[in-house]
Formats: sequence, structure tokens, C-alpha cells
Amino acid sequence: MQQINGVGTNIKAWESGRRRLRWPFDAVLRFLGLVFTLVAAVVVGADNESKIISVTLIKSLPPIHFYASAKWQYLSAFKYFVVSNCLACAYAAVSLVYSVATKGYKDNPMKWMLLMTIDLIMVGLLFSADGAAAAIGVIGRDGNSHMQWIKVCGFFEGYCHHFTAALVVSIAGSVMFLCLVVFSALNLYKK
Repeated sequence: MQQINGVGTNIKAWESGRRRLRWPFDAVLRFLGLVFTLVAAVVVGADNESKIISVTLIKSLPPIHFYASAKWQYLSAFKYFVVSNCLACAYAAVSLVYSVATKGYKDNPMKWMLLMTIDLIMVGLLFSADGAAAAIGVIGRDGNSHMQWIKVCGFFEGYCHHFTAALVVSIAGSVMFLCLVVFSALNLYKK
């Protein structure tokens, strides 16, 4: 108990208790970011579809059959998506261990400022990868008549559905990292 102007107070005990309550939320957000980015990377990394496609060039001729496959390695935006989610997942694992080991915001805000900065980098990385992959996904779904690009999702429906699910999960992971940045900034501001 502290004495302020001759009056006993428990303010310091209450503040330290409040600080201790912050760390589980940080750990939960980091764990969710880890899970979401891991799931997104695994789903897209394991997603491939192959089939025989028939194309009719002229109605009087029989259709031409050829073997085609859709894999994430074929497009640089999907490579960027997988690598970004893997990096964010690895960072989330390391920062989760650190967060649990230190049990939250200690008296050294510089370490948490570093974490907040890297969290912010992960937000930018993930949202840019999500945007690039979503743009390619829209072209795959709708095609582009001006460029004579066909709708790929008409042929590879399973591949496109898996990718869409992974994109939604990755966006959820991006939001977790964004919440971490906001949470860290608020905690540093309150100190």
C-alpha cells in the first residue's frame, strides 16, 4: 500500500494487475494470427487440380482434348501469398513464445515497440499479398475479355473454391495482426 498525502492507496497494485491482464489478449491474438496464416498457407500450398479439358475450335471438327493443371506455383501473386503467410506464421510463433514468456507488457516498452513495428510490417505484408492474390483470383473467376483471358475457375472449380477459402482465412489473419498493432499502440499510449 502506498501513502499519498498521508492517505493509503492501492493504485500501484491495481495498475500492475491491469498490466498482467493485458498479456493473455496479446497471446490470443498472436495465436489466432498464427493459426489463420498457417491454414491459409497450407490450403493454397496443397491446392492443385488437374483434368482433361475439351476445347472446340470449329463446330464441324471434333473437340481437342488436352491435360491441364492449376497450381499455386504457376502465378507469382500466389507464390507471394504463400510466402507471406509462411513468414507471418513463423513470426507469430516466435512472438507468441516471447509474449507468453514475458507475460505481457513489462517496464521496457522498447521491446514491445519493436514487436509492434514488426506486427505493422506483417500487416502490410499480409494485406498486400491478399490484395495481389485476390486480383488474380478475380481475373481467374471472371476472365478479361480485353486481354482475351478466359475464365479459369470454370475449368478448375475446386481449386478456385479452396483458394477463396484460403484468402478469407488469410484476411482474418491480417486482421489479427492489425488488432495486435492497435492493441500494442493503445497499451504503449496508456503507459
